[in-house]
Order: sequence, then C-alpha cells, then structure tokens
Amino acid sequence: MPAFTAILSPAKSLEMDANDIPGDLPTTTPRFAPQTRQIAAELAKVSTSGLGKLMSISKPLAELNHARWSAFGTRSNPRGPAAMCFRGDVYQGLEAWTMKKASLAWAQDHVRILSGLYGLLRPLDQIQPYRLEMGTRLKTAEFSNLYGFWGDRIATALKKDMAETGSNTLVNLASDEYAKAARLESLDVPVISTKFLQIDGGKAKFMSFYAKQSRGLMARWMADHRPKTIAALRTFDAEGYALADESTDDTLVFIRTKPLPIAQRRKTG
Repeated sequence: MPAFTAILSPAKSLEMDANDIPGDLPTTTPRFAPQTRQIAAELAKVSTSGLGKLMSISKPLAELNHARWSAFGTRSNPRGPAAMCFRGDVYQGLEAWTMKKASLAWAQDHVRILSGLYGLLRPLDQIQPYRLEMGTRLKTAEFSNLYGFWGDRIATALKKDMAETGSNTLVNLASDEYAKAARLESLDVPVISTKFLQIDGGKAKFMSFYAKQSRGLMARWMADHRPKTIAALRTFDAEGYALADESTDDTLVFIRTKPLPIAQRRKTG
C-alpha cells in the first residue's frame, strides 16, 4: 500500500515575525548546517551590486539581501519555522499556520521543502531570512552552481526520510527548477507528477499563479486527509478541483473553474 511523501519549492516572500505563527511550536534544526554556513559565507563576500547581477534583482532587493547575508548566523537574526515563514503563492495554499496539530505532525514527516540555501527542509525547521533560488549560478571553490554544490545530498536525505516514514511513493509538487536538485530518478520509488488547470473562457488553461497556489493546496489536503492509496490521492478536491480525464498513472491532472478575483468573491459571498 503506497505511503506518500510530497516535495515543495520554497518561496521568495517571507514573514519572519507574523502574528499568526504559533509561539509554542516544537521547531527543528535544518540538517545541512555546515553546507548552509558555507553558502552564506560565500554570499556575504558579494557586494550589493554583485548580488544584483548574480540574482537578477533590483537595487533595493540587492541591498536587503546584502544586509541579510551580513547578519546571517548572528544571534539577533530572526528565525522561524520554514513552512510558516514562507509566504509565497504555494504557502498561501498550504497555510501551515492554520494547520491542526495532527496535520502539522504528518507534514513534518511527509512534506519536504527544497531549498538552494538549506538543501532539504522539514516544515518546522527553523530558517533565517534569505533569498537564493536553486538556479543561481553561485560559484564555490569546487562547483559553478548550486546543483553541483548539493550534488546527491538532497536525494540521499530525501530517500532516507522516506524510508524512515515508510513512504514508497513521491508526489512532486515542486517546480522543475527545484525538482531537478532532488535527482528524482535516483530515488528508486514511483514519482507522481501533478498538473493544475483552470477553465477560463471554455478552455482548460495552465495559469502560473493558480498552479503554484494549488501545489500548496494539495500538500495541505494530503496533511489533512492523509491518503494511503493512489485511488485516495486521486480524490483531491480542495477548492473545487476534480481529477481530469487526461490523468495517467504517473501524472495526475486536476481541473476546476477559474476562481473569481478576491474582490468579486467578497461581493458575491
């Protein structure tokens, strides 16, 4: 009987001191501390303008991230649980800060977040504020980018975690950029991909914003429902989604009517 682990991408948007993060969570420590320190030390050497070029970001963002890398590892630097501090589209779907304890415990065992800085995170691993995409061409003494730096470390840790929790099927809810770092083909387990479509103007369309949010929705649904079979996984129905006919054994396609904009939903609600 399949048991599932799901992988997610991280987010650029962060809220390190949000009021909705519970203060009594049993947080954990990221497991690749030496590698994280090495990356942070490399980035602390880069000038503001250098960060702007390396990360293709604006001057204000470069200044913000220069300050972040300068403060990284200091005692005063804020820290918080990854799944609750990330606030991008995926995490607006996940809403880990509203999870019940049982769902959060399942997620801690069965959901993993890929990260250019931390490698592989559990939802309650404490992170410091950062921005570093996996595709960034950060050069270290031995490697020309982060894919080379992380090598097979992420896949090895993911495989070990799955073995410890009895998971024998991976649900890929990550973007291609991040899934590539997990070397999924080396895990020796079935990998189920997902696709989320919106019906708009009578046509089923892929829309990036909704796709990202829906990856988080599915991870949240899995944590709440804890499916134990492929058939159960295929019943995902959060926020109007239903399994589409074009689904296959290794790619689940879900479809729904495009949601109204928030302002219109408030008027009609």
